[in-house]
Amino acid sequence: MKTVELKDRERVDDLLTNDLQIIQSDQVFSFSMDAVLLARFCSVPQRGRIIDLCTGNGVIPLLLTTRTKAEIVGVELQSKLADMAERNIRLNDLTDQISILHDDIRTVHERLGYGKFDLVTVNPPYMKGDTGDRNSNPYIAAARHEIHCTLDDVAAACSRLVRSGGKVAMVHRSSRLIEISVAFRKYKLEIKKLRFVHPRAGEESNMVLIEAVKDGKPEVKILPPLIVYEPNGRYVDELMKIYYGERNSTNESALKQQPKGSGGLQ
Repeated sequence: MKTVELKDRERVDDLLTNDLQIIQSDQVFSFSMDAVLLARFCSVPQRGRIIDLCTGNGVIPLLLTTRTKAEIVGVELQSKLADMAERNIRLNDLTDQISILHDDIRTVHERLGYGKFDLVTVNPPYMKGDTGDRNSNPYIAAARHEIHCTLDDVAAACSRLVRSGGKVAMVHRSSRLIEISVAFRKYKLEIKKLRFVHPRAGEESNMVLIEAVKDGKPEVKILPPLIVYEPNGRYVDELMKIYYGERNSTNESALKQQPKGSGGLQ
């Protein structure tokens, strides 16, 4: 583990797996459970190339290194977050596997080319630009609202970057699944796998994990629902295993102590 510069109001948090650490700040949007779930849900190639769009501080590329030796590229438009992501890669000594591009997902194909990736992952803004109250912090607002890219922009970017037969994995609000399906089909991305995430058993889903295939045939597999919390408020065993592999009391205690925004639903 290397030492890197921390800037004003930044901290180093434990990613709770494979000794990975991550620089975060209360000035920008901290990663949340949806990023962790996406990184564990997607089907990864053991070799080849992966690109993570809207990468933020690089949490998904970091987590993917625990599952694959593939080359990983993260793309982030906001300079503060791109800089943080670059330092996170250096902090974890992963510069040989991960690179960060400060670029716009809508045009990055002009730099990288069409169909060059085996897997595209994306945890995009969930809310339309004209809905809900925007946070006064521009970094948090851009993470939550479609300010710099719309759902259509995201689908188009994924389609341009992934090869035919390659996969696109996304986490999003369940309430927008129909919009996502329409946008994906518009750009020849066929949804093949879905898993709905529910805060508690008996409650409706508020998040969905999606995997699509470029130029795939229409057939979708709906996986069993993922429940987050036990009735007593503790994470279910499956969540603990997603974070750690095997559950133990020490790790459970560490998870409960994670900073706000790093362990809960977005």
